[in-house]
Amino acid sequence: MAKLSRNALGRWGESVAADYLTKLGYEIVERNMRTTYGEIDLVTRLNGVTIFVEVKTRANTHFGNPEESITTTKRQHLIEASQTILQKHPELDGDWRIDVIAIQKLKSADKPLIEHFENAVN
Repeated sequence: MAKLSRNALGRWGESVAADYLTKLGYEIVERNMRTTYGEIDLVTRLNGVTIFVEVKTRANTHFGNPEESITTTKRQHLIEASQTILQKHPELDGDWRIDVIAIQKLKSADKPLIEHFENAVN
């Protein structure tokens, strides 16, 4: 049961992040792109730059803030997955970066807390 609710929370967070980015002018190119190195939650474009976005969502901070779950191994997988996507999709040529969006679904607030870390993985 907990796994289902965690998956639902993750999907909700990805939708919140996509809406947030769209309002900032980002184009959502693809969601949940899978590679042998893992999944990229959102592939976006802004001003000719491809931005790969990892979304981390938490309902509480018992295990720390969402962004704290990006380990060294996860960073490496994000880089490798992004490079794989770039190789397979030449239309995404040019500059690129990896961002992290941390979302906290606060019970006491109407809106979630969203933190956007640009160029968070390099």
